[in-house]
Amino acid sequence: MPCITAGAGRQIVLLHGYLSRKESFYYQIEFLSRYFRVIAPDLPGFGGSAEPERPWSVGDYADWFLDFLGELKISGAYVLAHSFGARVAFKAIAARPQIASALIVTGGAGIVKPRSKQYIRRVRAYRRIKKFFPRFAEKRFGSPEYRQLSPSMRESYKKIVNEDLSGCAAAVKCKTYLLYGKDDAVTPVSEEGETFHRLIAGSRLDVMEGGHFCFSEHPQEFNDKILNFLMEE
Repeated sequence: MPCITAGAGRQIVLLHGYLSRKESFYYQIEFLSRYFRVIAPDLPGFGGSAEPERPWSVGDYADWFLDFLGELKISGAYVLAHSFGARVAFKAIAARPQIASALIVTGGAGIVKPRSKQYIRRVRAYRRIKKFFPRFAEKRFGSPEYRQLSPSMRESYKKIVNEDLSGCAAAVKCKTYLLYGKDDAVTPVSEEGETFHRLIAGSRLDVMEGGHFCFSEHPQEFNDKILNFLMEE
């Protein structure tokens, strides 16, 4: 399983977002390895990691993550998670709190918002057209990221985006820092960020320049903020 390890000392595990890879944290790996032992894997199905043999849910990814930590004998680590990686972190930490002593979430996803009437009509149209013209339906409907997935990963994607992680987030008890880009249109701070802040007792919410990838758009600001947070212990 492709994984970057760098540095020495206390362990910090980095979980990348959907359709991303460990290298998305290039600036964080370079910076954090001066202070910690950084461990950044490719989640199954992304980067250089093989696609799962069946469609995985968030729970499957969380189980994989727990097994990964177990194999490396990691406990009480810091965890930095972006977007989809936050879904995995919430689920895993809720199931086994001792794996993390601190959690940093940037652009975290996991809130299923009420479906609009327009969305419901679009889904019904997609299902009707798919019966007769499946290839056209796949090209015409769905997000750009959905359309580039394999059939198995599409089924996985559906499972992932339709699971609300509010309960898992509320079960997180470790020190938590929520850091969002003010221009994030994928997981807006006014929706995901503020919701997780309410759910996670004692969590801190901060907003910085940038969008969904604020950590790579403004790495110095991001790195300084998370290092200050971790050094407060």
